[in-house]
Amino acid sequence: MRLVFVVGMAGSGKSCLTGAFSEWLRQQEQDVVTVNLDPGALDLPYEPDVDVRNYVTVLDVMERYGLGPNGAMIAAADMIATFVKRLEVELEALEPDLAIVDTPGQMEVFAFRPSGLYIVENLTNWPKALIYLFDACFSREPGNFVANVFLASAVYYRFFIPQAHVLTKCDLVEREDVKSMVRWSSRPKELLDALERSLIGDRRLIARDLVRAVCQTGASFPLIPVSSTTYEGFLNLNMVLERLVAAGDRYTF
Repeated sequence: MRLVFVVGMAGSGKSCLTGAFSEWLRQQEQDVVTVNLDPGALDLPYEPDVDVRNYVTVLDVMERYGLGPNGAMIAAADMIATFVKRLEVELEALEPDLAIVDTPGQMEVFAFRPSGLYIVENLTNWPKALIYLFDACFSREPGNFVANVFLASAVYYRFFIPQAHVLTKCDLVEREDVKSMVRWSSRPKELLDALERSLIGDRRLIARDLVRAVCQTGASFPLIPVSSTTYEGFLNLNMVLERLVAAGDRYTF
């Protein structure tokens, strides 16, 4: 049994990837379940097998405590930590080979609050990994790409579990843009060259220094291009996850 968390900026396609990838895995005859950890989700593109909204929702928190949407989202995200054991009981009763966990839309309330780390550390004792999403529509600009690299680095430092990096929405951008982003992710020199061409002044200097700082840590962020619409790249993503959380073994035994 394995647990994979899906994390990324708002709008990067977390729920779409969770739904599409879980469906693709089922087509490969793998026993997979989905977990929704977003208490503010109104409509999901999949039917979660385990749903935190059965215990806490943003709307309920707004009404009960008189909070606005942002305050209620933060409070609800923190409340999830108190229901970790109940979520764990539900998951273990299903006995899946793999559980894909869809995290809150606002990444910061999960990745950078104490409750998020508590959830990752305490939701089952199964082997765990994380998928960090790069939105292709946002990341095709070199400066934006660097911002995403820095956020991915922060998320890895935060949770310190095996992490895969996925380029989502590849069906919505030009193929050459996809190729450029994949090269930037594995060849820092090409990313630095792109920054030199596209930015000026302090923005260029800061972006260049951020890239070099990440490279000095030894971290790397090779991207797996995927599309939740066409299922492109799901085979490669599956292979990477098998290596990260199953030491090369399949999820199903």
